[in-house]
Amino acid sequence: MSVRPNYAEGQFYSADQHDLIHLLEENLKKEKGKIDLSLAQKKIIGGVVPHAGHIYSASEAVHFFEIVRKSGQQFDVVIIVNPNHTGKGLPVSIDEHDYWSSSLGKIEIDRQLADRSRLPVDRLSQQYEHSGEVIVPYVQYFLGNKIKFLPVSFGAQSSDNAKVVAQRLWDACKELNRKPLFIASSDFNHFAIPEEGATLDDLALEPLLAKDCKKFESVIHEKEISICGFGAIMSLFYFAQEEYGAFKIKVLKRGHSGEVHQMKEVVDYVSMLFYAE
Repeated sequence: MSVRPNYAEGQFYSADQHDLIHLLEENLKKEKGKIDLSLAQKKIIGGVVPHAGHIYSASEAVHFFEIVRKSGQQFDVVIIVNPNHTGKGLPVSIDEHDYWSSSLGKIEIDRQLADRSRLPVDRLSQQYEHSGEVIVPYVQYFLGNKIKFLPVSFGAQSSDNAKVVAQRLWDACKELNRKPLFIASSDFNHFAIPEEGATLDDLALEPLLAKDCKKFESVIHEKEISICGFGAIMSLFYFAQEEYGAFKIKVLKRGHSGEVHQMKEVVDYVSMLFYAE
């Protein structure tokens, strides 16, 4: 049994179990009344969750996870597709370990699903990467440690590659009769003044919400919008398309790092839900 050594623990989220739970519960308390729990009645496919430090982005992330928890829907596996900030390892890969962990305990990788996906296996892609690991404590707190998960590192971000990743994951889930919760790990625009960042995010969100994935990608490149996990978001889009054909996208909450600590240039966070009626 191999357990991936934690990289982000103590940096992006607390290494102390009590402190970690306290932070999540405080953010839930703060957001209570703002979370649209009517969405818990929908058929949940997945969503977009920020991967910044919990102190900065938990207030956005808890919207998605509380809706999933309140839905009562049973998922067999949580697929987390995250960007590769380091550039190390393979362009697309699944981590080779059997378990990941946090101060909330261990969570098992679905190795059978990993094998059936036919995506390559690699250690280095996730070794020094935070954007998948940061999501794990949310999964453990809201869904428990018994659910399996699949960490997919996506460095070669493009619409064409997103289609391949989505298709392979969808085919593997169907072959093994898995019901997945698909999470795209992504922050939105980085290091602009809040007004400029919000404007740039609006330019990207407009085609995404209109379900024009190609335009979403082209606008990001043309306007140089620094959405670090745009490939993960596109893979979620194409997975949802395979799963239901007709699906909807809802922005749950938007925010930025300057709302937590005063700073001139901020990182933007957007949590989103992909669902069917």
